[in-house]
Amino acid sequence: MGGPVGRSSTPGERTRSRVRHADRAGEAGDPYEGGDGGGRASGEAPPDRRAASRGRSGSARSNRRAPKSGKRRALRWGSSVLAVLILGAGGAGYLYYEHLNGNIRKEDLTLGDKRMADHKANAAGQTPLNILLIGSDARDSEANQKLGGAKETFGAPPLADVQMLLHLSADRSNLSVVSMPRDTMLKMPKCTAPGGEVFPASTVDVQTNQSLSRGGPGCTVAAWYELTGIRIDHFMMIDFAGVVSMADAIGGVPVCVDANIYSRGANGRGGSGLKLEAGTTSVQGEQALQWLRTRYGFEDGSDLARAKAQHQYMNSMVRQLRKGTKLSDPGKLMNLAEAATKALTVDKGLDTVKKLYDLAEELKKVPTKRITMSTMPNVYGTGVNAGRVYPKAGDAEQLFRMVREDMPLDGKASKRKKAEPKDPSAPVGEIAVSVRNGTATDALGPVSGRAGDVEKQLKEAGFAKAGVDPDNVAGSTRTSILYPSADLEGDAQAVAKALGVPISQVKRSTDVSGISLAVGADWREDGPYPVSKGTEKTPDSAGAQNGEEEGCMKVDPKYSW
Repeated sequence: MGGPVGRSSTPGERTRSRVRHADRAGEAGDPYEGGDGGGRASGEAPPDRRAASRGRSGSARSNRRAPKSGKRRALRWGSSVLAVLILGAGGAGYLYYEHLNGNIRKEDLTLGDKRMADHKANAAGQTPLNILLIGSDARDSEANQKLGGAKETFGAPPLADVQMLLHLSADRSNLSVVSMPRDTMLKMPKCTAPGGEVFPASTVDVQTNQSLSRGGPGCTVAAWYELTGIRIDHFMMIDFAGVVSMADAIGGVPVCVDANIYSRGANGRGGSGLKLEAGTTSVQGEQALQWLRTRYGFEDGSDLARAKAQHQYMNSMVRQLRKGTKLSDPGKLMNLAEAATKALTVDKGLDTVKKLYDLAEELKKVPTKRITMSTMPNVYGTGVNAGRVYPKAGDAEQLFRMVREDMPLDGKASKRKKAEPKDPSAPVGEIAVSVRNGTATDALGPVSGRAGDVEKQLKEAGFAKAGVDPDNVAGSTRTSILYPSADLEGDAQAVAKALGVPISQVKRSTDVSGISLAVGADWREDGPYPVSKGTEKTPDSAGAQNGEEEGCMKVDPKYSW
């Protein structure tokens, strides 16, 4: 399972383990869809995933498989964990409490060296909750090895191949789910493992799923915070065997296809192996895994089609569980509790059944019609990173900002209080601001003159003491305003208000001696800050789906029978 990352007992064993891990992190394979798990030669550019998803036979896929995406496997884990959260309350009163508590594995919430920003309370004093769901691909047990395949990876450090954020609004009126593709490229933050091993921050972009091998799930939390600026309150992690046991305990989830489907290549290899007749079928256990991993057979064979199938699965599962038809039998409920607690690794803030019960009670307040599933807006890389994923400029930050500021993704009104400065600001003419150009990315250099352009905007707004720091052009993914001490918080927020930068991007930092504004890669173009503070629309590129949506997946005729 996804507990503490194992370490080799000798330098040689450790080196071999790291090599296997590196191959897996960037491999062009997908053990969940069959095949050999073969990788690429060093330096070979991964294939374009959109092209690879069309017109390629199962035979061609057996030796090389497209890079995996968190979008397509997210629900395999997320649905199981959400089931625990929704139903945990039912058994907490009479199940053997201490036994169940002993089943749960616990880890540190974050292993990063940055303190996460505090939540902003709404008008009623309530704060939101953010829970990160992590799917580990660990091959550390016979059951996981049987389900995961890819024999060459047995015993290698696990990868965080599924990452989904559950955002429960402060007023408990709505729930948002954000999936991140497993091959999203980012710079890893520094992480210190529980045993003391230090993993330095990466100097180049690497896949986000490697975070789990850098000390455990606490590093995945740190990586999410680094990329999104979203405070993570809890995490829950589950592995292959846990998913199957949970699916069996739940008792099945209805799914629908518009035609017979068999996800197999022409030579009988490749694909997930899913075989269903047209119409609605209740899937569970390994068949549920097949549905959630199927790419070849749904629509155009792309990751977007797989994500759509996964979101439909989760919506259907939530509706099924809300009916409660399979939970009247205490024996079945006990099986669910036993499977859930054995399947989970959680942070130390969720280390008892009682705490899971309390969280379940909060989540149960949200009606199904106010649950919104989404995927991080993304674009494909080029060159050596072809087939890998990067956040889509503007759209990804808009989605992250909506979560940070507790805006419902379904566009309906939310009862929240606008953030107010904790410390009054000085007159703007007396506020000194150092502006630097942080628009550089791994693929692009800094945009000439951006710091000067923003300095001009500040001076036009009355900030006479604004100036440019020409020596610091280190890249910054997101525009941010840093201040060193509480007495300057109001001044920093006044700068944000003048430029239309979200207050959530104003942070206290010991790395600065005064107010420092980094013009980030999200503001490479001239003009005002691109995400208007009043905008509350979920980007179309997030592929939002409502929890009450029903429907059938369209089957590719090449995979029908």
